[in-house]
Amino acid sequence: MLKKKLGVVLGSIVGLFIIGLFIGGNYFYSEGIKRGTEVELHSESETVNAAASQTDLSIIEEAEKWYSNQDPEILEILSYDDLRLKAGFFENEMDTGKVVILAHGYRGNRDHMDDLVKFYYDQGFDVLMPDSRGHGESEGDYIGYGWHDRLDYVKWIDLLIEKHGAEQIVLHGNSMGASLVLMTSGEELPDKVKGIVADSGYTMVKEELKHQLKHLYHLPAFPILDVTSMITKVRAGYFFGEASAIEQVEKNTRPLFIIHGDADELVPTEMAYELYEAAGGEKELWIVPDAGHTKAYSIATEEFQERLQEFIDKIMEN
Repeated sequence: MLKKKLGVVLGSIVGLFIIGLFIGGNYFYSEGIKRGTEVELHSESETVNAAASQTDLSIIEEAEKWYSNQDPEILEILSYDDLRLKAGFFENEMDTGKVVILAHGYRGNRDHMDDLVKFYYDQGFDVLMPDSRGHGESEGDYIGYGWHDRLDYVKWIDLLIEKHGAEQIVLHGNSMGASLVLMTSGEELPDKVKGIVADSGYTMVKEELKHQLKHLYHLPAFPILDVTSMITKVRAGYFFGEASAIEQVEKNTRPLFIIHGDADELVPTEMAYELYEAAGGEKELWIVPDAGHTKAYSIATEEFQERLQEFIDKIMEN
């Protein structure tokens, strides 16, 4: 009789534990994967990102003002899984055949890349600014962290070549957008894709979410992250472990420019070193002193533009 009671108690405890994991997994899916939920990510201290010069601030202010006065054309594609995706497109007055695709970050939209548009436009680039699936004006009820989006970017690239005469294409992403373009680098891309710029990207979705669980919730990754990953597979079609920028860059053959702040608390700086070591093809790494997450362009604008210009000049020669 005692054994039977113990069995019932243990069974109840295990059952409650499983139910708790399922509830927790659904909570973290809603927080981290489901579209439209406002989430406060791990924030950086106020002392980070305070080093911008007046010149840097003026460049950013002028670029954002210029962008606010533009009226981009809206382009659309249909994804492999029938989502209607939208992008803003700036056609340059100069017909150079050069196009940059700017990839925004987590829970952002294309307007969050506004400070970079004028720089590329002034270099004669057309500029494409997609809203990633689950963001902005694009359809989708989940965030793919760049994994499914990499296939969307292959479609955007094809559209630029076939309909807009693109001859030389650069991919440039921030944060989730950086990992997106790195994931895209492992796909079979047309020769017209000349280079990739990745600012503050993570190595793997699983590793980045593990980092966030630790800093936001002070929780270990196991078992809640594994449960959330299974729920994500059912509801969004991918496991966290398969969404890997580091495995994709191993297959990369394009020139690659990796940028990361050494004070980044959202995406650990060591991830930049891991990505650089793993990457195939020609590659450069710039670790920016005192810069937080995606803040290199804000606090070192002049140097950023100079280094970016050097990279562009080099890849466009090939």
